[in-house]
Parts: sequence; structure tokens; C-alpha cells
Amino acid sequence: MPRKTILTSLLLVILIFPTQAQDTPFQDMDVFELEWAADPQISPDGNTIVYRRRGMDKMTDRRTSTLWIINADGTGHMKLTQRDENESSARWSPDGKRIAFASSAEGNGSEIFVYWVDSDKMARITQLERSPGDISWSPDGKYLAFNMHVPEPNPVLVKPPKKPDGAEWAEHPRVTKRLKHEADGVGYLEPGYSHLFVVPAEGGTARQITSGNYHHDSKPHWTPDGKSLVFSANRNEDWEYNRRNSEVYTVSVEDGNIEALTDRDGPDYSPAVSPDGETIAYVGYDDKVQTYQVNKLYLMNSDGSGKRELTTGLDRSISDIVWDAEGGGLYFMYDDKGNTKIGYTDLNGNTELVTGDVGGTSIGRPYGGGSFSISDNDIIALNVTTPYYPAELAVVKRGQQTDRITDLNGDLLDYRKLGETEEIWYTSSVDGRDIQGWIVKPPFFDPQKSYPLIVENHGGPISNYGDRFSPEIQLLAADGYVVFYPNPRGSTSYGEEFGNLLYHNYPGNDYHDVMDGVDAVIDRGYVSEDSLFVTGGSAGGIMTAWIIGKTNRFRASAVVKPVMNWISKTLTADNYYGYAYYRYPGQPWENFEEYWKYSPISLVGNVETPTLVMVGTADLRTPLFEAKQLYHALKLRKIETALVEIPGSYHFISNRPSQLITKIDHILAWFQKYRQ
Repeated sequence: MPRKTILTSLLLVILIFPTQAQDTPFQDMDVFELEWAADPQISPDGNTIVYRRRGMDKMTDRRTSTLWIINADGTGHMKLTQRDENESSARWSPDGKRIAFASSAEGNGSEIFVYWVDSDKMARITQLERSPGDISWSPDGKYLAFNMHVPEPNPVLVKPPKKPDGAEWAEHPRVTKRLKHEADGVGYLEPGYSHLFVVPAEGGTARQITSGNYHHDSKPHWTPDGKSLVFSANRNEDWEYNRRNSEVYTVSVEDGNIEALTDRDGPDYSPAVSPDGETIAYVGYDDKVQTYQVNKLYLMNSDGSGKRELTTGLDRSISDIVWDAEGGGLYFMYDDKGNTKIGYTDLNGNTELVTGDVGGTSIGRPYGGGSFSISDNDIIALNVTTPYYPAELAVVKRGQQTDRITDLNGDLLDYRKLGETEEIWYTSSVDGRDIQGWIVKPPFFDPQKSYPLIVENHGGPISNYGDRFSPEIQLLAADGYVVFYPNPRGSTSYGEEFGNLLYHNYPGNDYHDVMDGVDAVIDRGYVSEDSLFVTGGSAGGIMTAWIIGKTNRFRASAVVKPVMNWISKTLTADNYYGYAYYRYPGQPWENFEEYWKYSPISLVGNVETPTLVMVGTADLRTPLFEAKQLYHALKLRKIETALVEIPGSYHFISNRPSQLITKIDHILAWFQKYRQ
């Protein structure tokens, strides 16, 4: 072929390829191609990052997790080990020469492994009965601390008769006496307590450090002398019933002696020991018994004396506190107006923003999340996100620009036309408050056209949506909808007063905040007022059910994993012990009218909207019978409805990739029936 012809052909490929890339919206099977960076851990010298590379497996329909390593400048990107098993919790040794991590071992649960960086060798160093969590190196690198469940036998009320030889009898009954005996996502909780352990970093016997019938499941922090571990737990006498309470403790590694460093009614947790060991930072609050309270930052001397609040000037919940290398201040994470940020404060409370857009690990809807770590020279490794890609790795130093160093999804998302995300602020008709939300437009949006609108209500309700990547939102937009997701009153990241507006009033005026947002989007001129749809999961399902009980403006709705009846929910869900007083006054039998007043089922007689009801069959947070109450009531009233049960799914209904896809496919198919 002549050279001119070859060059012409190459030019045509270059010109045509980007055009073809712009022709394809995000599709359901693209979910399996997504990858995201989690738990970035930077080496002590700031040169290298090990992180958890997550993705989806088409053949097993599971989320995957392997450890990868990369230089801080983005070079040298490679898998850490040759293992294919699930890997997580990578932590650098203090000298940066080893990496400890947890990994599945021959299908027998997780064990602790150590990888030697220079020699590219690794070894399993434990033989544990249960999986370890929150691995932490001792300052001298000789030991690892971690937490682990220690089982106990189930209680027995009667001794069964002797079974004849060879007989096949039914299993013995399972007797439960605990307040907390099950958890969504896990199911029945094995009896026992979590404890702290230490094990030699070169391998050996794990030794239990804590004692007592309490759960010690927080991360252990070593004191600089290596003699003690600092941790948070609830070792109070009434710990089972006063579950929001916790304290900061220290335990001697040598003899297991435990001392409480804090003592107040409220949570004290996430301790961080200063580099010189003289000061302990922690977060918490005095429990005022309300729906939402902001975590505050505190300091105390290492012996528990001299407690004081370090006022940052932020009316935001603070988390993930880490001392800087010199001990002159602390880094921390917080959500502000739907965006997760890293901040820094010195010991006088002078606070500054370090960077934003942290997160992208919540693959599903646009929730917060993310994490970071800091080197000995104060270089930060973090994951970052936008509405156009899930979590990627980045590095930043205080006062400098954030540099993204990976592109895990460029091979997919560079060739997909995503819906454009736009921030919107509007005024609440209830009290004139400013309310924030986001609009996602369909790919190939034409402002001259009129589009149907989907309202997507977030869960929680003590949570927030933000300008973060969401495959679910993109799939809705790709089907030709404008998608609106608001943060009504009760959402976090707008301060304590705003988040607590649902106290003894939920659902309440948050309904008006959502509907005011719908009107604000309609005023933009590109949404058809006659083609409105509404959906949401968990608290978003509650809001959706509440909305259709209040108005007939929507052509169809999809109510996903809702609470329909606060009386039945409060006494049967896995967190049944946490609602009274904090959400509604008293227990259900003490205040029946109040619980019923805020139950969406109380409005079901008003519903005329065709409604899809969806729930996981193993959901313990909003159990299956909650969704069935809505479905059965609508069937009895001869309202168009369908019940979709996701087999084996817990409350996190989109945990498996195919479940995420089928959730959205069912919602879109239902809406299509009523779409104009």
C-alpha cells in the first residue's frame, strides 16, 4: 500500500475513533468493567503507594479485591503479589521494607501475610481461627496488632435426648439471649466477643491482649514506646443497651491491664497517638439524644488528663484523624455540601482545606466514602472521584495541587458518553432554607427538547449524595431521563442543626424540600411536568412511599427496600434497639400514635401511583415484610403494582454486579410502561 494511502487511512481512524467513542452511552454490562482504588497506603518515605484495586468478576458475579503497588509519580504500576485470592488491609512497616496484609488462605478465611519489598518474597505468618481486622505495626516493626472475633458456645436451655445410632434427627434449636444477635450483610452473629491480639511480625502465636465480655473491635494504635495499645470500645456496665456510648482505653501489651482514658455519656472513639506519645486525639460528642450530632475533635494527655475540644470552626462531622509527622497538627476527613474533603488543623484550631473530591468507592449511588494515608514527610495518598469516574489514586501535599496518578477506567469511560452532572441550589418553601441537589442530564442532551424526570431519593436519611460517580444514576440518564437527586433537610454535610431537623419529625418537611426541588428543575424548561417519576432505596424508599401518599404528580414510582411501618420495623430489624428516643419519643408500645403517624403505610389509602416494590429476600435492615405491606395494600386497593424480590440479597441490594444491573433494569422497565 502506498505511503500516502497508509497515512490517509491512519488519519481516518484517528478522526473516526473519537467520534465512535462519543456515540455510546454507559450500558448495563459496563458495570462489570468498572474498577476503583480503595484504601491507599503510602510508604513512610512518600515514594510508593500500595492500594486495594477493586473490580467486578463476570464469571463469579462478585466484587474482587487485589493489592497493587505504584510509585507516587504514577510509574511502576503493578500487582503486589502473584496471588488471586481476596487481598486487603495492606499496611507498611515503620521502616518501609515490609507490607503486612490480610488475604484468604485456601478458602479457610483470612490470614495475615507479610511481603518483603526488596526481595519480592512473601509468607503467611498466622494460623488464626477467625479473620483478622485493623492490622497495625508496632513502632519497632517486631509485632503486629489486630482485632479478631473469639467465639463462645450458644446458650442451651435443655439437654436433648440421646439420638439412636444412625438416626438422622433435625438440628438442635438455636437459642439466643443477646440484644444484638444478627446484622444485615452477615446474618446470624456467632456468639462471642472481639478482642485485640498481637503476633510476631516474623510469624508465631497470636496472643490475646484484651479480656472481658465486651467487644474490642476498633483499630489498635501503638504508643511510641511499644508498651501499650490505645483503642476505643464500650466496656460500660450497660454496654448492650447504651450502644452509642464508647470510651478511649489503653491496654498494656505485657499484662493486659486496661485503663479508661475517657468517661462521659456519648461516643469517644478513633484515637490517634501523637508522634511523641504525649497527646491523644479522638472524636466524639456529649450525647444529647437526638437524631444527628456532629463529631467533634478532642485532645487529651496520654494519661487521660487535660481533655479539651480542639475547635476547628467547622460545623461538620470529623473523621479519620491522623497526626502530621511533627505532631503539630492533625489531618482529617469531613463532608461539606455533598463533597468529601481532607482538612488540616494546628493545635490552636487554625483550620485549612487540603483537598476535596475524596471518595468514589461507593459503587452504586453517589454516596460519600474514601480514605487517605500520610507519609513521614506529610505526602498524602488518597482516592478521588468526580461524577465521571469512580475512585482513582491521587497524591497531594498541604498547600500544593492534587495530582491524580491512575486512570483505572479510561479504557472504558473514555469511550462512553456520560450524562452531564450539574449542581442546583433552590429555596425551601417551608422556611426559606437553601437546599442543594444535582441534575444529571441524558447523554446527547438537547436543551430544546422536553425530557421525563426521575427523582432519586437518598438513603439514611442521615447521609448525603454528592458530585460523585454513580453507575446507577448514569444508567437512568442513559435511558433518556433527566435525573434529580437532592439533599433535603436531615442530610449530613450541612451542619448539625440542618441534619437534626428530622428529630421527631421524619418523614416531615423533607418531603417539601424534595418537591420544591422538582419544581426548580421543571423551571429550567427542559423537563415535562406531565412525565415525572420517583424512586429511592432504604430511607429513599421511605421518602418515595411518603411522596406517593402525599401527591399524585408522578406517573409511576419504584419503592426500593422501604420501611412502611415504624412499629414493625423498630421491633424486628437488625438495629431494632437504636430508634426509640433518638428518632421518635419512647418505644412503639409507649407511643403508638407517633410511630404510626410517620409510617408511610398510614398514607397508603391515598396512593394512586403505579408502584414497583423491590427488596432483597435476606434484608435484615428493612425486612422483606416491610415491602410486602406496601405491595399487599396496593393489591387490595387494585393499584397497579409489582413486587420484585432479589434472591439472597441483604439491604445492600446492589452488592453483586448483576443485582445492581437488575435493580436498574426493573425500575426502567416499570417506568417505561407509564412514560409519555
